[in-house]
Amino acid sequence: MNTLLSLSIAILAGLMMTRVFKPLRLPSVTSYLIAGVLVGPFVLGRLGVPGLGFTTETDVDNLSLVSDVALAFIAFSIGSEFRLSELKKTGKQTLVIGVVQALTAAALVTGALLALHAFFPEKISVPQCLTLGAIATATAPAATLMVVREYKAKGELTSLLLPIVALDDAVGLVVFAILFGISKTISTGHTELIAVILNPLIEIILSLGLGALMGWILTQIEKMFHSNTNRLNMTIAFVFLTAALSMMEFEIGPVTIGFSSLLTCMMLGTVFCNCCPLSADLMAASDKWTSPLLALFFVVSGAGLELSVFTDWFVVLIGIVYIVTRCLGKYFGARESARMMHCSKSVQKNLGITLFPQAGVALGMCALAMEIGPEGNLIRNITLFAILIYELIGPVMTRDALTRAGDITEKPESVKNRRANRLLELARLKKAESAVGDEKTPAGNENADGTNEDMK
Repeated sequence: MNTLLSLSIAILAGLMMTRVFKPLRLPSVTSYLIAGVLVGPFVLGRLGVPGLGFTTETDVDNLSLVSDVALAFIAFSIGSEFRLSELKKTGKQTLVIGVVQALTAAALVTGALLALHAFFPEKISVPQCLTLGAIATATAPAATLMVVREYKAKGELTSLLLPIVALDDAVGLVVFAILFGISKTISTGHTELIAVILNPLIEIILSLGLGALMGWILTQIEKMFHSNTNRLNMTIAFVFLTAALSMMEFEIGPVTIGFSSLLTCMMLGTVFCNCCPLSADLMAASDKWTSPLLALFFVVSGAGLELSVFTDWFVVLIGIVYIVTRCLGKYFGARESARMMHCSKSVQKNLGITLFPQAGVALGMCALAMEIGPEGNLIRNITLFAILIYELIGPVMTRDALTRAGDITEKPESVKNRRANRLLELARLKKAESAVGDEKTPAGNENADGTNEDMK
């Protein structure tokens, strides 16, 4: 009962918060995150009333399944952006920009933190610097996708943005696996070069292979159904199934055989949208079905943000350095690579800003970072601090960048006036119907059967 109450309150709080912040024109993502903080263990949860928000951090962690499912559908939806017809136009640009901006962010963050290490060697170690530099590559596909959907963004920047965000996670996983492997080697003193090189490559290859296989199977099974409802149900079931299979993990000697849920579900969507002729309609229907799931995901994410990270001044200092240098890396890396690929001026100026948000993938990376021992706590706290800032201001900056690029446009005045007139007309009709209903039946006009002549 308490879990259901918490979930319902989380969704309601998120929806109500969008109304509260409507005058400020904040994106829904930001409103959901703020609602999550309010119903989380650091605000309403402190009251200790079961069901009224999340009373402990364990209550939030128990809903990790919601995050896993939501990220699976987000990756599935982003996979649809890799249509071959579109990649023929922007494929080279996507590849170059995606790789360059990710590596630039990693290099700047690592360099800045190593400089801090030189002044405060007892506060931050080399393994921590390398690991945080790797985490800096990741971008939040969920926040970006929600902003694009909410404002129906469409244009040159949007067509580049979504594939780059998807590719960004693949690049980030490779960079993280390599740098984190080096960090573990430095921390433990044990050299596992084979594992450092093979683990990321195996994870990427197996993830893409499993996703492609599941996408082909889904396409074949869809041919057995003639109802769009059944086809949609089958699509949703396959996303669940693919996400579950991607959680498998086993070891062969020093090599870990595992999968990335994001890459697997992304490949599922890519193969499905390129092989199934009905994929466009099914993807659109799936997006509507997952809307409340994504709202709940962001509220739960907000509830999981630990405000206690602000109590340590050095964490705040490192967090500020991390945020600033990562933003510089994303912005200048995207701008210069976009200029190299002859993108338009508006794309060069605004693309990097849309890559600032960071959440799910970074959280997964910092969870793995706990394997290096006590040093992992600092990495986790800094990542949480950065995510709190990025997720609150990132969606707003993404919306503004898309607006400046012309991908988000205001509705024409004629459309606004037509809608306003329609609402006024509906209000007038309702008022007239109410007035007719309130009129009293005249006396003496009843027939023998007891009915009123005027009512007849």
